[in-house]
Amino acid sequence: MPAERSQALTPEALAMMDTIARTGSFAAAARELGKVPSALTYSVRQLEEALDVLLFDRSSRQAQFTAAGAELLHEGRRLMQEIDAVASRVRRVASGWETQLSIGIEDILSIPTVFELVEAFCASCPSNALGPDGVREIPATRLRLRTDVLTGTWEALLTRQVDLAIGVSGTYENPGDIEVRPLGELAFVFCVAPHHALAGAPEPITDAQLVHHRAIAVGDTAQRLTPMTVNLLPGQDVLTVPNMRAKLEAQLRGLGCGFINEPLARPHVQAGRLVVKRTERTTPTASMSYAWRAERGPLGLGRALAWWLKQLESPTTRQALLERHAGPLN
Repeated sequence: MPAERSQALTPEALAMMDTIARTGSFAAAARELGKVPSALTYSVRQLEEALDVLLFDRSSRQAQFTAAGAELLHEGRRLMQEIDAVASRVRRVASGWETQLSIGIEDILSIPTVFELVEAFCASCPSNALGPDGVREIPATRLRLRTDVLTGTWEALLTRQVDLAIGVSGTYENPGDIEVRPLGELAFVFCVAPHHALAGAPEPITDAQLVHHRAIAVGDTAQRLTPMTVNLLPGQDVLTVPNMRAKLEAQLRGLGCGFINEPLARPHVQAGRLVVKRTERTTPTASMSYAWRAERGPLGLGRALAWWLKQLESPTTRQALLERHAGPLN
């Protein structure tokens, strides 16, 4: 767009278009804007010349927009909302709230609990306050959630793709600026569908038996660090799926066998859709943690990150993240 066109699309010009649309005539708009009608008409003509389009139908006594004028009105209102939102976020950031907070969630954690935390954050965020004009302000901090698996959860924090990683498992080299806190222990159970060949096998099931049956595995999302492989045997057929819910579905259908986190498997075991089998190898238990970078700018932790860390200090919240995959918190 030529410079004169972009320069013509000022907040004042967009506000003028909105006022004309709301009042229905140039004369009424001029009165509201504190201008004489001729001055308003001149401003409209200047805008039309700069854009090289007709914005109003001159054959009508009312302020009738052309198709181009209607489009400018629509987009102009959207831009004005964006300008207001940016101004609001800037004011909030000045008070310590981050513009965006990215959170990485390990795939095996409770998604319902995560979104209850999101709801609580949105309710407590100062965005709920009304601005001086009586309009509810836009939040200073935009949340960005992502899910990762195994080493990918740590990698996302290490490569600064997230600010907070919830559900880190395993031991990794710490560059020194990452704080790690325990989330809790998560038990797993080996299970198969009732119609799977191993459902009636004598226990404990040995590795020599397992190697002849397809395993269902969730793929590690790490791209740079070495991906982790868990409970797979050399030569064993493997179906790799993107997340634990897909692994559960595959095992419910009898497509394979494998370990599933006990809280997720529990209702299906109770309903008879899965059968827990004891294996010769030790049943795994994962030690889960959450981690974040120790500093965020000269003022230390941002207020949004500090809010999430405060929630994670609660044993009830940590337990819910590990165990509750359906239903409300008690």
